[in-house]
Amino acid sequence: MATEIPTFKLVLVGDGGTGKTTFVKRHMTGEFEKKYIATLGVEVHPLEFHTNFGKIVFSVWDTAGQEKFGGLRDGYYIGGQCGIIMFDVTARITYKNVPNWHRDLERVCESIPIVLCGNKVDVRERKVKTGAVTFHRKKNLQYFELSAKSNYNFEKPFLWLARKLVGNPSLEFVAAPALAPPEVSVDANLMEQYNKELEAAAAAPLPDEDDADL
Repeated sequence: MATEIPTFKLVLVGDGGTGKTTFVKRHMTGEFEKKYIATLGVEVHPLEFHTNFGKIVFSVWDTAGQEKFGGLRDGYYIGGQCGIIMFDVTARITYKNVPNWHRDLERVCESIPIVLCGNKVDVRERKVKTGAVTFHRKKNLQYFELSAKSNYNFEKPFLWLARKLVGNPSLEFVAAPALAPPEVSVDANLMEQYNKELEAAAAAPLPDEDDADL
């Protein structure tokens, strides 16, 4: 008898234009097998990953632009087992709105594992500096910087969430998913610099006043 593949509902949220749809569409099989739920105006992309414990699937719920009309309906969040909140490092307002998305996620889903992602690090004109991103530390979330268009760090949020959901820190991805070819490239030296800044920021004390450095 075929064993059931563990499948987790992943709620993807963030302001419009942060690159959520671009991000989720990098994974070719998920794009191929997506379903549209008209009543909620969402696209569901099943993203499959091969781990050292077998296959797992993230059923990623993407807003399909609904967030532009105000908040999302509770039905979007209900049953969510993990979440990704995305902002755009080139647009400060998208980071300023992260607490709102986090509040909605927590209100409906309570204590699920959540990853905060700063997208578009391939763009040199960053507006949200690495050291200014502190929200994840206040709320005990994981933070990754990524560039959806270049596939940079694409797997990081999924790997972190998979380990949390399965409850095993030794889980690894053993085969890379089929990703769309990169549309842009990232500067390796710049990414190294950002990583160093992330490490330094993680060791620094949290600022007292909220977002004074934005």
